[in-house]
Amino acid sequence: MTSATLIFAALVFALVLTLSLAVLSRWLPDPGRERLTRLTRLNTQNPNFGPGDAAQASAWQRAQARLLSALLWLGPWTAGLSGGEGDTPSSLRLRFGHAGWRSPVALQIYFISKTLLTLLLPTLAWSVLNAQSWPANSMLRMALVVAAAGVGYYLPDAVLKLRVQRRQLELLNAFPDALDLLRLCVQAGLGLDAAIERVGREMRFARPVLSEEFALTGLALRAGSSRAEALRNLSQRVGLKDIDALVSMLIQADRFGTSVSESLTVYADALRTQRRQRAEEAAAKLPVKLLFPLIFCVFPSLLTVLLGPVVVTLAREFMKVG
Repeated sequence: MTSATLIFAALVFALVLTLSLAVLSRWLPDPGRERLTRLTRLNTQNPNFGPGDAAQASAWQRAQARLLSALLWLGPWTAGLSGGEGDTPSSLRLRFGHAGWRSPVALQIYFISKTLLTLLLPTLAWSVLNAQSWPANSMLRMALVVAAAGVGYYLPDAVLKLRVQRRQLELLNAFPDALDLLRLCVQAGLGLDAAIERVGREMRFARPVLSEEFALTGLALRAGSSRAEALRNLSQRVGLKDIDALVSMLIQADRFGTSVSESLTVYADALRTQRRQRAEEAAAKLPVKLLFPLIFCVFPSLLTVLLGPVVVTLAREFMKVG
C-alpha cells in the first residue's frame, strides 16, 4: 500500500467528517439563538446594514430553506436505515439538547451523516484494498471492510458523546460563579426570575453556554411558564444530576417560602468544593498519565544522547583490537 493511497483515503475520511460536523454546528439555524438575537439587536436598526447585506441574508435564507426541505425529505429514509425508528429519536433529541444542538433538522443530519459514513467508508476501504491487492486473504479483507463500516456507524455517536461531555463539564464549572451572582441579585432585592435573566446577561462573554441556558429560561418565564416548569426544563436541557438537585432545591424553597439566598450560598459552596475535588483528582492522575510518554519517548532519547557516544567509542576500540 503506497503512501499516496493512504493520504488520499485519509483526506476523503477527513472531508466527510468535517462536512458532517460543520453542518451540525454552524450551517443550521438555531431557533433559540435566533430569538435571542431578535430580542437583543435588530439588524434593521444597525446603520451599517445595507441593501447588499439584505440581499446576501435573503439568499442565505433561501439556501437554508432548500437545505431544510431536502433534509426533511431524506430524514425518514436515513432514520430507517440507521435504526432511528421507535423511541430512539426522542432520546436522541434529548442528547442533542444536552449537546446544545437545537436545530429542528439536527436529527435528520445525524442520521444522514451516519448513513453516509456507514456506506462510504467500507466502499472506500474496499476500493483501496482491491487496488493494492492487500491483504491476500479475502476473509481478512472482508473483516477490514466490516470494521470500516462499524467505525462509520459509531463515529457520529462518539462525536455526539464528546460534545455532550465537554458542554456539561463547562456548565458544571460555570454554575458555582453563576449561583454567587444569583445570590447577590436576590439579596439586592431582585426576584428569582429577574435575577436569572440578569445573571444570564452578565455572563454572556465569560460563560456563553450558561448564559444561553439562563436566557432560554428567562424567555420561558416571560412566555408564561411557571417557575417550576421553567426550572425543570433547564434541568432537562443541561442533563446533570447536580443541577437536578439545585432545581429541586429552588422549587422547594419557592414552594415552602424558605430563604433562597441561603440555599444558593450553601449549594454554591458545595459545587465549588466538587469543582476543586475534580481538579485535585485530575492532578493526582497526572503522574500516571505522564509515565507512558516518559518511558516510550523521553527515556529512549535521553539514553541515546547519554550512551550513544560511549557505545560508538567502545565499538571503535573493539574494532581496533580486533
